[in-house]
Amino acid sequence: MTPPQGAPRYDGYILDLDGTVYLGERLIPGAAAAVARLRAAGRRVVFLSNKPLEPRASYAAKLTRLGIATPAEDVINSTQALMHYLRAHHAGAGLWVIGERALLDELRGEGFRLVERLEEIEVVVAAFDRTLDYAKLNMAHQALVRGARFLATNPDRTCPVDGMELPDCAGVIAFLEATTGRTVEMVAGKPSRHILQAAVARLGVPLERCLMVGDRLATDITMGRETGIDTALVLTGVTSREMLAASDVQPTYVLESVAEVP
Repeated sequence: MTPPQGAPRYDGYILDLDGTVYLGERLIPGAAAAVARLRAAGRRVVFLSNKPLEPRASYAAKLTRLGIATPAEDVINSTQALMHYLRAHHAGAGLWVIGERALLDELRGEGFRLVERLEEIEVVVAAFDRTLDYAKLNMAHQALVRGARFLATNPDRTCPVDGMELPDCAGVIAFLEATTGRTVEMVAGKPSRHILQAAVARLGVPLERCLMVGDRLATDITMGRETGIDTALVLTGVTSREMLAASDVQPTYVLESVAEVP
């Protein structure tokens, strides 16, 4: 596969990870060379994941181990999108987070205030949580009834774990909405614009000079189109040419792999 000739067309590149840059523990052929080509041309590159289960340092370490040296700051996941939103709209607020230890530790490490007393909770955050129990749900329920804001890291129906999408994510969002009469106000992860806004902020280039590269029409491409970013669909992940032909969602480019990124 021959890389594109000439200078890269964009100033900033947002690359999805699983299915785009790697599959499991294997780099997509040409991925490392593509990233090296963009960086050598002075272009900014960040990597995007929808998984809230691990800190971005883990994804950066994986990329580095597979051959693409990456600092943690260049990985944006739904946690980073959440923090970007919290800093902009709820700086200093007391948070009650339904989530796993990695998420809680990352939030604390970034200076966010996680609280334990009901009267201190100003924002409830729902995330995928394999340690979910009644006490966590009850505190979130009571806080929402008292008027706390209601945010989530990922849509209730798509919490990805190790390449799979688990239905309902234990029903946290649906349960809280049904029992409180509240509706989740912001979802940070794909296909929300918030995760792309966090990525663009890290790139430091104008929105219209960015390209979103991913393998999923319903998230990567839809998100890019709705945010006003050009998109490139790669055929190394879940989307086939047949699926693309049958879809109303069409990308700016269709590529055999990330090796062809313009």
